[in-house]
Formats: sequence, C-alpha cells, structure tokens
Amino acid sequence: MDEFKLIPLKSMVQPVILCGGSGTRLWPLSRKSLPKQFVPLVGTRSLLELTLQRVNRFGSQGSHAGTICVGAEEHRFFIQEAMDASAARGSVILEPVARNTAAAMALAALHASPKQQLLFAPADHHIPDVNAFAAMVQEAMPAAAGGAIVIFGVTPSFPSTAYGYVEYGKKLATGYSVSRFIEKPGLEAAQELLFSGRVLWNAGIFLCTAETLLAAMERHAPDILAACREAMAHASTDGVFVRPAAKAFAACRAESIDYAVMERHDNVVVVPFNGAWSDVGSWNAVADLTPSDEAGNRVAGNGLAIDAQGTFIHAPTRRVVALGTKDLLIIDTPDALLVAARSCAEQVKSVVSALEAEQRPEAVVHRKVPRPWGWYDSVEAGDRFHVKRIHVKPGAALSLQMHHHRAEHWVVVRGTAEVTCGTETFLLSENQSTFIPLGEVHRLRNPGKTDLDMIEVQSGSYLEEDDIVRIDDAYGRVVPIAGAKKVA
Repeated sequence: MDEFKLIPLKSMVQPVILCGGSGTRLWPLSRKSLPKQFVPLVGTRSLLELTLQRVNRFGSQGSHAGTICVGAEEHRFFIQEAMDASAARGSVILEPVARNTAAAMALAALHASPKQQLLFAPADHHIPDVNAFAAMVQEAMPAAAGGAIVIFGVTPSFPSTAYGYVEYGKKLATGYSVSRFIEKPGLEAAQELLFSGRVLWNAGIFLCTAETLLAAMERHAPDILAACREAMAHASTDGVFVRPAAKAFAACRAESIDYAVMERHDNVVVVPFNGAWSDVGSWNAVADLTPSDEAGNRVAGNGLAIDAQGTFIHAPTRRVVALGTKDLLIIDTPDALLVAARSCAEQVKSVVSALEAEQRPEAVVHRKVPRPWGWYDSVEAGDRFHVKRIHVKPGAALSLQMHHHRAEHWVVVRGTAEVTCGTETFLLSENQSTFIPLGEVHRLRNPGKTDLDMIEVQSGSYLEEDDIVRIDDAYGRVVPIAGAKKVA
C-alpha cells in the first residue's frame, strides 16, 4: 500500500507497543475478550496491525531485537497473529494481570538493553501519515539520547474534553520544555486552553532510553519498579512470549505513566506532531474516520441513511436503515445493538458497567469468539442445547479434550475434518457427521489446505465453556489436572 512507503531512518529505535486496555467506549464492537486494538476498525486491518506496520521500519536494522509488545496473557494469540500479519519480529511480554502503563513500560525497559532508545506507542491509535510520524520520531532522537523523556503532542483542532493536554514552555534545540500536564478538562477549560495557543493534546507516545526511564521510575515510583524487577528476574520464556512472575507482578501498584513519572519528572521534552491523529477512543472518533455525505451522515458497512442528519451507522453484516434520525450513533453486532445520541459517546462505558452488574455475557464476549485455531459462533442456545458454527484454519487443531456434562454432534459443511473419538481417528468430508458421546476423549483437526467449517450441536445438563478438560493442546494453554474444569 502507498501509505506504507517508508522514508529511510538514520538511527535505530526499538518500538514498544502497549497492547493493554479494554476499549469499553467502543462497545458493543470492542469487548473485554476482544478489545478495540484487535478489531478491524480502519479498513480490513486491526489497529494493532496498523501500529506494527507504522513502526516496523524502526526495528529492521542491524542486530536489533525487534519490536516488544506488552499485553495480557489472554490476548497473546491476537498479538502474535497481528505480528505475523504485519511481518513484525520481536517478543511479547505477557502481563498476568493489568497494572496500567507505568508497569507495562517498566517491564519493557527491563527487557531491553539499557542504552537502547525505546519508542512507546499505544496499540489502538490511528496515524495515517506514517512518514510524518517517522520524521517526528527522528527529530526527537537527539533529545532522547541526551537523557530526556520525549513525549509527543498533537496540535489540537477543537476543544476536546476527551484528551489530556500538555502546556509547553520555552523552545529547546529539540521541541519544547513542558510547563504542566492537564488531565481531561471540562469544555470551558478546554476552550481556554485552546485560546492560549500553548497546549498540545497528549498523544501518550514516548521516546527515551531504557536506562532513562528506569532511573526516572527509581526516583518517582520505586515500588512499581521494584515489583517489575522482581517479576522480570523470575520470568519464563516460551518462544516469543515472555511471562513475568505472576505473584511478584500482581503485587505491583497500578498507575499510569503520566501520574507515576511524567508529571513529576524535570527532564521532559514535548515534540509537536501536526499530522492527522486519533486515539479512536469513542464512536464519534470512529465516525470521523468515515467519509460523510452532504447531510453529515457516515455509514460503514451495510447501512443506509434516509432523510437523516449527522447519523453514524456501523453495520458490518445485516442491513441497518436509519430513517429521519438526527445526530445518532447506531452500532450493530450479531448479539447487541447500540443506539445513542452522538453527545453521549463518552458515556458508552457506563453501558458496559451496567451489563457487568447484570452479569450479562455481552459485556465481555462476542457471539463469535476468536480462538488460536480459528473461531466459533454461537448460533442458537436454549434449555439443554447449544448450536455452534466452528471454523478451523488449515493445519490447526482444537485441544484433545473431554466433557463431563455434554455430548456433541458434528456435521462438516465445508472442508475435511480429522476426528479423534476415543481410540479411533478418522476423516469426515462435506455433508458427513459423527457423534461424540458424553465423557469421551476427542479432538478436531483440519488436515487440509483450505478452511474447515462445521456445525456442532451440544446437548446435556450443563453447556458452559468451563466444562472442558484439556488433555493435550498445541497452543500451550494450561492442561488441568484430570477431572478439573478449564475454560476453552
């Protein structure tokens, strides 16, 4: 693609992609099991893929160790798939629990070489002009090499109440000194900040050497650094995955890098970025990435706006029609529909809190659930039955497993399935079926070079996903003691 024709760089920087965050303001598309950074929101690529493509040029020279991604254990396969899709190489640090950006950045700095310049970037931002972004990073390298922590600020285009601000002071050889940080202000305060002409939006992107960050944390947040040191000292490595010691990391205090370090540190430099930037933090931000018609309507997917004004429709599958609406957000997914006033975009996260209080699964998971071997879609469920569509990638296999409370019928609708049932292993082709009795050890594998699709009908007294006992698994998921329950 033309947008990824890269300008050459004179120096090396190691990217660190912060892959945490739940993206609750983008519900129902973004959910805790599949946050916004892993969802295709801009074209067909996820925000994480776009971020990795944007920073790939930094990790492609010499004996560079490549990109470091820091994310949750439960999202490890999403991160690895995005790295493969974007041809990124490097390592993935898996946090056993979420502890905010200060801890995540400390883990990466401890993993890197002390003198290495690290570019910390969130996984969920959209920056279309990758060459302008690279030029900004290149400009900041001398200041980072000199011991400063460089933050990048975006020239504000309107008085946003959703972003934090950086007020800058005197001009330096690189960028400006930082006078103060202002957390998400009210509208009147945001307008005053904009009129001052001395503020930038805080983009949450940082450049510094590993040793500079660690020294700053030793000074301002020594308890966080100590917990991270202990966790990394006893970390385990499995291929590209680095797992800090869970007990030590769980003891770490959760705090953002802004509060823990930046607002207290005396050697912070801000470099302005004048290109297009979005943190894709709300449905209004997503809407702004979509072209509008003459009435201000924006449609992504299979939507249709008739006699409507200022309405955004996100309809990836079925037809959604807005008739005579004004200033609405309409977000459709197979199992949940959001209709909200555009003025309430920042309050969508309260919907997630309400659903969590009701213990509704829509707060956490989609009807279609990604798995390292493919995905399954819960088509229909009722008393003592559950119907799923299962998609298995070529060469992939589900774990060898058994269930205590359910039997399963499998029907192949596309491709070829290799089925293990008890002591037998056999092939099924399209329109063939088999039965897995309750308590029988079984496995499904796709031995072919094309996708495998099948329908699974479960029946039994208990049909939840924690009735899975793993015996063997190709993806390194925990194998429980026989008889124990474990989520798929």
